[in-house]
Amino acid sequence: MPTPLRLQLPTEDPGNVLAPHLKDYREALEAGRFKVRYRRQCLANVIHFGRWLNTQKCSPGCIDEAVVGRFLSEHLPHCACPRPVSVTMVGNRAALNHLVRLLRTQGVVALPADDEIALELTHFSAKMAEVWGLSAGTRDSRYRIIGRLLRLQFGSGAIDPASLSPTVVRSFVLGDAARSTSTIHNVGGAVRCYLRYRELRGDKVANVLRAVPRPAYRRETTLPVTLSDDELQQLFRSFDAPCPSRRRGYAIVRCLADLGLRSSEAARLRLDDIDWRAGTLTLSAGKGRRADTLPLPAATGEAIADYLLHERPKTTSREIFVRHVAPLGEPVDRRVIQRSLHAAYRRLGWDRTRVHILRHTLASRLINAGAPMKQSADVLRHRSIVTSAIYTRVDVTRLSAVALPWPGSSA
Repeated sequence: MPTPLRLQLPTEDPGNVLAPHLKDYREALEAGRFKVRYRRQCLANVIHFGRWLNTQKCSPGCIDEAVVGRFLSEHLPHCACPRPVSVTMVGNRAALNHLVRLLRTQGVVALPADDEIALELTHFSAKMAEVWGLSAGTRDSRYRIIGRLLRLQFGSGAIDPASLSPTVVRSFVLGDAARSTSTIHNVGGAVRCYLRYRELRGDKVANVLRAVPRPAYRRETTLPVTLSDDELQQLFRSFDAPCPSRRRGYAIVRCLADLGLRSSEAARLRLDDIDWRAGTLTLSAGKGRRADTLPLPAATGEAIADYLLHERPKTTSREIFVRHVAPLGEPVDRRVIQRSLHAAYRRLGWDRTRVHILRHTLASRLINAGAPMKQSADVLRHRSIVTSAIYTRVDVTRLSAVALPWPGSSA
């Protein structure tokens, strides 16, 4: 039997309501350096969406998240359009997200109007950075928690902090009986932070602030989990074998292990932060709003230089670590940093998932090498040496293994 002809995805459609924007859409995807196959698929999905808009008598100016949602939830599951069309939810959603961003940039589609709660959360997030110097991860977490509280209490109405009663706040923080102590601690911290923000705005919320539950939250009495010297070397050697983005992954892991960087700090590293002549690396103000200059170990510098010279794609970005897939050359985020380490764990057959273990490992190595507590705290960028002191606790299990028998005992 003859092989059936494979239908080609459409890339042009003169009668489509979106036809005037297809050229700009194609160029935007090319500028993002997406692969040719992906660009063709996105273009076909947009043409499919445009044909549906024709049937709905919608112009490009009426496109927003609600219209896209109707197409995805109402049309795609029952699509009977002439083939070839893609009906995959993920692919269509991605293609239409690109389209909405492009049309908003061009002014064809209006920017979404922020409701009062969205504006409140934006101002709250800015104050968390300006006043308390909280990290991006902490700000994002508290943003989401307070968003749930405000929408639960006020819906789409006006925000009135005075109407937040102690009973409402306690119920929100404590949740149901299954909520863990650590979750209550985190939710309570977010609510207290928000109420302090409202105090700065002049609201009288002292009574509500005192009502926020403070559960007993004891720090672990055991030493933090760390990697042994042999495990650390195994981790470094895991990048010797060919693997995706090998040089970038190795440079990232060296930064985490040798400098004790947090994931967000590694993602923010810029070319201008390294003084190659002085052998130093400057961390821009992040958590704690403090800039720090650290010595750059030779092995770390060599790993970064190897990545910059032999693997980093050409880009105008000043961040050191950039994406190797579309949008090619854009700065990575902390999730890419975490995935680099997780991939190394899998290659070694480890069931570990934590990234912070490399920071714990550096701290323990400094303490075990006899570094003064103040020096260790400075390298780790702890604001208090009390935080660094957790690494000085006695490991009872190891101590018992080397303990001599008590005189006169039967052992």
